Amino acid sequence: MPGPDTLIDQVFDGRYKVVRKLGTGGMANVYLAEDQELGRRVAIKMLDDRHAQDEQFVERFRREAKNVAGLSHPNVVSIYDRGQAEGTYYIAMEYLEGRTLKELLVARGPTPIPVAIDYARQILAALGFAHRNGVVHRDIKPHNVAVAPDGRVKVMDFGIARAGASQMTETGSIIGTAQYLSPEQAKGAPVGPASDIYSVGIVLYEMLTGSVPFTGDTPLEIAMKHLSTTPEPPSEKRPDVPHELDSIVLRALAKSPEDRYQSAEEMDADLARAARGQAVAPETEEAATQVLRGAGATTTMSSARTEVLRRGTSGGTAPPYGPRTGYYEYDEPIRRRSFWPWLLAVLLVAAAAAGGWYVYTKVQDQLAANKPVPVPFVEGTKEALAVTNIRNAGLRPVIVRRPDDKVAETYVVSQDPSAGTRTDKDNPVRIVVSTGLPKVNVPGVVGQPATDAVAAITERGLKASVHDVNSDKETGTVTGQDPAPGTKVTKGTKVRINVSQGPKPIAVPPVVGVPYEQAAGELQGAGFAVARTNVDSNEPKGTVVQQSPDANNLAPKGSTVTLSVSKGPAESAIPDVSSFSRSDAIATLRNSGFKAIVESSDVADPLLDGIVLFQSPGAGTSALPGTTVTITVGHYVAPVTTDTTTSTEPVTTDTTATDTTTFP
Repeated sequence: MPGPDTLIDQVFDGRYKVVRKLGTGGMANVYLAEDQELGRRVAIKMLDDRHAQDEQFVERFRREAKNVAGLSHPNVVSIYDRGQAEGTYYIAMEYLEGRTLKELLVARGPTPIPVAIDYARQILAALGFAHRNGVVHRDIKPHNVAVAPDGRVKVMDFGIARAGASQMTETGSIIGTAQYLSPEQAKGAPVGPASDIYSVGIVLYEMLTGSVPFTGDTPLEIAMKHLSTTPEPPSEKRPDVPHELDSIVLRALAKSPEDRYQSAEEMDADLARAARGQAVAPETEEAATQVLRGAGATTTMSSARTEVLRRGTSGGTAPPYGPRTGYYEYDEPIRRRSFWPWLLAVLLVAAAAAGGWYVYTKVQDQLAANKPVPVPFVEGTKEALAVTNIRNAGLRPVIVRRPDDKVAETYVVSQDPSAGTRTDKDNPVRIVVSTGLPKVNVPGVVGQPATDAVAAITERGLKASVHDVNSDKETGTVTGQDPAPGTKVTKGTKVRINVSQGPKPIAVPPVVGVPYEQAAGELQGAGFAVARTNVDSNEPKGTVVQQSPDANNLAPKGSTVTLSVSKGPAESAIPDVSSFSRSDAIATLRNSGFKAIVESSDVADPLLDGIVLFQSPGAGTSALPGTTVTITVGHYVAPVTTDTTTSTEPVTTDTTATDTTTFP
């Protein structure tokens, strides 16, 4: 069982404080980290220990950083930094809130059709930009597509991308993920932009149906299906997939790169038409038909067809006609006949033919007036043009109007009878004309996570407009919406949702040096919670000596400010300074944190001059720092000289202190 990750809560490369592990890939680990220099969250991708010593993997890692660093596009993950530290290589990149497209597919199943089109177009926008800059991704799959809560899509992981076309194999191995490989990748053939188009086709197929078109027990089996198996149209697995999307997917999945879309922009144009309910390009319909016929598939039938074509449709049998071998000869000259009989005969025949033709045309006109006529094809055309074509065919248009989410307003959705059906003249042809997008009820999403709210709105055919707001609600939660739940609006309408970003940060008041009760009152009045920690300090007891966060820093309202409060000065023993010189005694008391007051006392012994006679409080007494200690210092006074005359007056010596000095 692996131990705890030692990188968590550590500062990597002197700059990035690792917060938590986001995931593990085939050759690297990804962590969420705080960039302490720029104050932003980043994703750190580190090459794992097993591959950090493999030059081939190191080169692929460097290549990813180099390729993406040159691609600045809204749908491509940004690279901030790259380097080598602590025995491995790393890339610091944009950190994306949200989930990968694969995670969304696993959690929710097939994607709503408008969402699938939107996501595919954003992926194509990223690839189109990369291709124009000479970079082919080569590993497009849902795992490498990040979806933000507001529906923005970003392509990531250019780890096996190369500039320009290249061989797909490295040291004999196929690089990529089997379910999303193009046929040329599976064969190890040169790879270009069309290979990314094929992979986008697989991803779009999976978004529409919830599964990939080719599966198998081994990567080799799957690769062989890419080469030889005809894909099943998405509508076979999901009936509401329109024909246009079937055609787009099938063209993208053509076996030969030449039969696919030749650029991301070309495929995007067809998706835009499908989103508007319009027909795709004729080339797409033709390419899709060829794919369903198995064109380009590697099968044994190809050689048989080649042999038939080589031998010809007759199976190799030679034409039954031989060369001309002879001609007729006249031994006698031709006799000339009179011209006029011939001219008369020609005139008679011409007159008979003209009369017959007149009778024939009259009969045909009569028959044509009564025979059935074919119904013209009018689906997908403007109402006015459809009505004109039906009337020109001799039929009578009957118009029914109703909303439709696939066909634009005033265009024909369907017709009855269908095109090509023969019916008597003046019979009705019923056409359904779109009145535009239908109306739907706005879902209630207040209180939901932003990602779920966006999905619920999108599933109704509406567009989510995400706005970040400060709120006491949990971060990432919807706090409000407009229009209100249950409101009936047209499909495609924007629904604004306010998403909580937590309380608005405010400045923390300065309270260091203030008594705790006063400091706590100020902080609570400003909207903060207060936590207390008692610490040793020489400051007076109950005084705030430190606060966290520091004064004037911004912090969310309701967050906690921790105050370090002084326990008060600690008592210590007063040192013994008796018999010290006056200066040494004062210095000793000061160094121990006490104050000194000096008093003088006259002494008759010159050896006691300037010497501490006694102290108060006494040595060893416990006292607080700053306590005053009084020391009495000897002051030598020479004895008074007396004469030999007897005096009746007594002699008195005054020992009262005559000098008192304070030394703080």
